[in-house]
Amino acid sequence: MAGFQPNASPMGDEEIDLYELLSIEKDASQDQVKKAYRKAALKYHPDKVPEEQRQESEVKFKEITQAYEILSDDQKRHLYDAHGMAAFDSSRGGPGGPEVDLNDILSQMFGFNTGGPGGPGGPRRPRRGLDEEQEYKVTLEELYKGKTVKFAANKQVLCGQCKGSGGKEKAKPTSCERCKGNGMVEAIRQIGPGMMRRETVLCDHCQGSGNFFKEKDRCKKCKGKRTVQEKKALEIYIPRGSMQGERIVLEGEADQYPAQIPGDIVFTLTEEPHDIFSRLGNDLSAELKVTLAESLTGFSRVVLKHLDGRGISIERLRGNILRPGDCIKIEGEGMPMKRGETKGDLYLLVNVEFPEDGWLKDDAAYEALNKMLPSPAAPIEADEVDEVEYEDGADIEKASMGENSGDPRFANEWEDEDVDDGQAQCQTQ
Repeated sequence: MAGFQPNASPMGDEEIDLYELLSIEKDASQDQVKKAYRKAALKYHPDKVPEEQRQESEVKFKEITQAYEILSDDQKRHLYDAHGMAAFDSSRGGPGGPEVDLNDILSQMFGFNTGGPGGPGGPRRPRRGLDEEQEYKVTLEELYKGKTVKFAANKQVLCGQCKGSGGKEKAKPTSCERCKGNGMVEAIRQIGPGMMRRETVLCDHCQGSGNFFKEKDRCKKCKGKRTVQEKKALEIYIPRGSMQGERIVLEGEADQYPAQIPGDIVFTLTEEPHDIFSRLGNDLSAELKVTLAESLTGFSRVVLKHLDGRGISIERLRGNILRPGDCIKIEGEGMPMKRGETKGDLYLLVNVEFPEDGWLKDDAAYEALNKMLPSPAAPIEADEVDEVEYEDGADIEKASMGENSGDPRFANEWEDEDVDDGQAQCQTQ
C-alpha cells in the first residue's frame, strides 16, 4: 500500500500480532478475516478521519492492510504462523529477501536446483516470483487530495482443491522422466545469427515440479497445472502529495506459482499534464491574467480555482502596478507534503491583457487618458530627421527578422551568453 514495505514496518522493533491487529482468533476463517479488515479499514482510513489525525491514521491503515494481505493468503498465513514476521523481513534473511545464500542466487538467476543448506537434495527455500510492474496515470487533482482506487485483477493462484499439487487426493505422482525429477532441463536457444546458447529452463512437462500425475490422477479443477485463474478485488491508496515516478506496491499480489513466494504488483505513478497548473516539487505555478486597468489601478477578486475547488482571492492595492512577466508568490498554497500539514508555495505569473485597437472611441477619451498617464520622454535630438513608412500589426512575424541573411544568429543558431535565463523574481503576496 503506497510503497509500504514489510521490512520497514511502522510497527517498530516490537512485533505486533497480526491476529490481534484485526481483533480475530488464530483459527478465524477467511470470511472472518475479510470482515475484520473491512471494519478496521473503515475506522482508520485516512480519508475518513480529521486532518489532525490523518498521519497517525495512515500508519494504522498500513498496518491493518499488511495484516490482511498476509492472513487472507493461505500460503502467506502458513509462513506467518510458522515463522512470524521474520518470514517476510528481508533484513533477517527471510524468504525473498536480499540476504539469501548462494544456492538461492543460483536458483533465481540460472534455474539451478542446488538444494538448500544441506547441499544438493537438501530442503529448498521457496524462490520469490517476479514482480508485475505497470504505469498508473493520475491527475494533479488526485495527487493534491489523495485517492483510493479499487479494482479487480485476474491472477494465477494455487489450486484450492489440490493445494497446488496438481493431483487428486491420495494420488501418487510419478517422477518426471524428462528432467529426472530436477524440475529443470537444458535447452539451446538462438541468440543471434549462427549463435546458440545453452541454458537451464523450467521443465515444460512437469512445470518445474520434478514430477507429474497421470491423466486419471490429475486434479479435476486445475487439470494437473497446479494453478487456476481467479478474480481478486484489490485496493491501492495514493497519499496526497505523491509525486511523478513514485511506486505504489501491493506486496505478494502478483501471480502465484507452486514452490514460490508471490512477487509484488508495482504501480509507477505518471502525472498527467494540467490545463492550469504546473508542478515543480511541492510548488505550483499558474498564469494570472489581469486587464490593463487592473495592472494599473489594482483589484480585489478571485483569480483562480484551486485543485481542491477553493477559490483563491487576491487584493492588489492602488499604486502597486503589475507588469507583464511579474510573479506573485503565495506561501502555503502549493502541493501538500506527505507528512504533516505543510504545503509548498503557489507562483502566479502575470499576463497583462491589453485592450484591442480602437477601444478609445473619441478624441475626448484620448485626451483624458493622456492626461492621466505619465508624460512621454523628451524628444530625441538629431541633425536630420526622416519620415519613414512602416508596417503595423500583431501579425508581423518576428521570426522573419534576418531570414536568408546568412547570419548564424538567425533562428537562435547562436546562444547569447549574456542573456540571464534565470527565473523571474516573485513578489510575496
